[in-house]
Amino acid sequence: MKYTKSTTSEQNLTMSLAYFITHPDVVIDPAVAVPDWRLSALGIARMRAFAKQPWLSSVRALFCSRERKAVDGAAILAEALGFNSVVLEALAENDRSATGYLAKDEFEKTADAFFARAHESVRGWERAVDAQRRIIAAMDEVLRLAPIDGDVAVTSHGGVGALYLSHLKGRAIDRSCEQPAGNGGNFFAFERHSRRLVLDWRSIDER
Repeated sequence: MKYTKSTTSEQNLTMSLAYFITHPDVVIDPAVAVPDWRLSALGIARMRAFAKQPWLSSVRALFCSRERKAVDGAAILAEALGFNSVVLEALAENDRSATGYLAKDEFEKTADAFFARAHESVRGWERAVDAQRRIIAAMDEVLRLAPIDGDVAVTSHGGVGALYLSHLKGRAIDRSCEQPAGNGGNFFAFERHSRRLVLDWRSIDER
């Protein structure tokens, strides 16, 4: 299904949108701290293609996590939009430094427990309830700082994206709000002022 951003004269401030975008494919390197992983060649190519979407021209402010993969993605969008992104510490992924890199199967099991036991620190990870509280506050700060007369975009991560989406939907924390399986590179959108979800997870590759 093609996504077309409305640009009619009836659109006003209440229809300004916020886009939460997750970084796409990264170079997985167990020897490098996960927050320092960079976008892979495929991830860069996907973001460059996404940056050509005509509806992104309505974005007037761009924010990103401090993690390199999100910064890399934001830099590609910033170049296309013609202005710099703003790094916000609190847009980072849930803190997983207690374990560092985990092989896929082990990571998936730990992530399942992270969402299922939201009030516990699973293997030393940041608690889901704390990460959700942080990302909600961070998104509130994004919307406070952004100009009121246009759209805003954020490049961040799948885990905190799921937590924020569950908040927008009024649901308890669970993994059902996570982005589609794959290598990232998805987005959702909501009205800035009402916080009403207008577009659930969609791949950046869709045209």
